[in-house]
Order: sequence, then structure tokens, then C-alpha cells
Amino acid sequence: MLFSPQIPLPLEPRRGGRLDDFVAGPNGPVLEAVRELASTRDRSLFLAGPAGSGKSHLLNGVCLAARLGGHTAFYLGLRGLPEKATASLAGLESTDLVCLDDLHAVAGSPAWEEALFHFINRLREQGGSLLVASRERLRLLPLGLPDLASRLAWGLRLELQPLDDEDKLTVLERHARSLGIELPEDVGRYLLSRGARDMSTLVGVVTRLQQAAFREKRQVTVPLVRQVMRA
Repeated sequence: MLFSPQIPLPLEPRRGGRLDDFVAGPNGPVLEAVRELASTRDRSLFLAGPAGSGKSHLLNGVCLAARLGGHTAFYLGLRGLPEKATASLAGLESTDLVCLDDLHAVAGSPAWEEALFHFINRLREQGGSLLVASRERLRLLPLGLPDLASRLAWGLRLELQPLDDEDKLTVLERHARSLGIELPEDVGRYLLSRGARDMSTLVGVVTRLQQAAFREKRQVTVPLVRQVMRA
């Protein structure tokens, strides 16, 4: 049994997060390194990047790619999980690919660090691959267990780089389509010129824009985005 049924866990990859949909920009080498994990065993990759940089998209996407290729893959989001959820790691070492998201959320927790240390050892013994994502670089994480930091440093360590405005616009347009709306270019460029620069905030504004457009039965226009950004 992989986890207790009493603990709700974000285990399944979110639909729509496919690798082919990822806007790589300067992160082409990162995308290719992640893609390789879908069909390769005994690999380890630590991926760092700020909120909204696409880490979860990549983890979900490679899980889906691995499963489509006939391999076993498991996604576990660590953010918001209680310490008793460390039981969810039991038995995962027999999986071809395990993706652990939001490591920063449990860094500093003795229970999680101990559980992760032993799990990584078991996974390595079985020849499985591991992809770990964090908002912070490995050396900046407040890890209290040096042996865990050592295990996480075994493989490749990569960092997602910021997208330029054209790539950001593409991300926003694709996100809008996933929500059932089209984002006119003038609206997208207005967002990029007047809004926050980080992708997490920009994507959030597009989500609120879709909600406002549906609620008020209005077209997606610059006046509507001004209204949403003032709210």
C-alpha cells in the first residue's frame, strides 16, 4: 500500500501539463534533461526555480510521458502535507520514476528529511530515477540533515532561467486557452508592460481575467484587465 487513504495527497499528474506544451525559451537544455527521465532509469535531477517558472509543469509532463512510454511514474507534491504523510513514500522505490515537487516546503522538517533520505537510498538501490523540484537552490535550502543534502546532490542540478517577454506572452496565451478564452495580443502586452514581472502573478491575473469575463459576460479587453488589476 503506497499511502494511507485517510491522507489526501496530490499524487496524480495534472492533466494538460505535457512536455510538448512547455514554453522552454532559454530552458531548452532543462527540458531535454527532464524529457530523458521519462525513459531512463537510475538518474537523478534536482530542479530549482521561482514560483511560476514551470517546475510543476515539467514534473507532471515527464510523469505523463513516462506512463505513455510504458513505465511507472509517480508524482508527489510536498507542499502542505503533514508529517504523517511521510508514509506516502513507502513502496515508491519500485517505481521507475518518482517526481517530488516543492521540496522547499518540507526542508527543515526532521520527519520529512529522515523519510526522504531513506526513500532516496531505497530508490537508488532499485535503480529508479528521481526528479526533485524546489524554489530554492539546493545549497540555500535549510536542510538539517547533511546526508539528505548529499543524496540530493548525487545527480544533475539545473536551474530554470527567466523567460523573455515573447515567451511570457506565449505562456499567458496558452494558459488563457486552457481556461476557455483567447487572450488578445494587446491585452497580453498590456499585462507585461503594466503588471508584475513574475510568471506566477501574471498567470494569476489571466485566471482572474477569465473569471471576470465569464461572470460579467464581457469580452477580454484592456479595460477589463485594468479592472481586474485594480481589484
